[in-house]
Amino acid sequence: MSGPPPFEWLDQQPYELMWQRLQERADAVASGLGAEVIWACEHAPVYTTGRRGVDNREQPTLPAPLIHTDRGGETTFHGAGQLMFYPVIHLKQRHISPKAYVRLLEQSCINLLAEYGLTAERRCSLPGVWTNEGKIAAIGLRIREGVAYHGMALNVKVEPGWFAAINPCGTGLESINLENYIEDIPEMSGLAKRWQRHFAAVLSSN
Repeated sequence: MSGPPPFEWLDQQPYELMWQRLQERADAVASGLGAEVIWACEHAPVYTTGRRGVDNREQPTLPAPLIHTDRGGETTFHGAGQLMFYPVIHLKQRHISPKAYVRLLEQSCINLLAEYGLTAERRCSLPGVWTNEGKIAAIGLRIREGVAYHGMALNVKVEPGWFAAINPCGTGLESINLENYIEDIPEMSGLAKRWQRHFAAVLSSN
């Protein structure tokens, strides 16, 4: 298997419907009945938690629904102003280990942010992408039958109050927006397309 998967911008999608769509495509890719794809979108406000179901709420009632998912990771927020990047990739056929794939995804986001003059990095044992001020992108994956789905969430212009209701990823560190660093925020669809190009570049160099 070679070459990058096709890309599609899906605008705003309900989280649960998108999750179902990801599962169905991952199953199709695993069975050879479907092709890899990269989807990007925004979600209506929702909190999600991973398979471990870690409760890291900072208040008893969350201001949006909480959904228990099949991905890895702890409770986080998804909503308007956050860019969701969802590759469905056959890691086994591409000979990419899960650990290498996490680094590949992170690197694609780091390279995207560098395009806007922002220096971002990984942090040891803390998945995602970070600046000196806090976490700017979160990662949560599920790998089933050699196929990876779910993906990354980049904070572009998220209202901070949504994250105030939780302890993001259990770190106690602040979640940061891209708009904290640049004045002219690009359209989400254009930003997603740029991310896709960076992802395709690191995927092809693997």
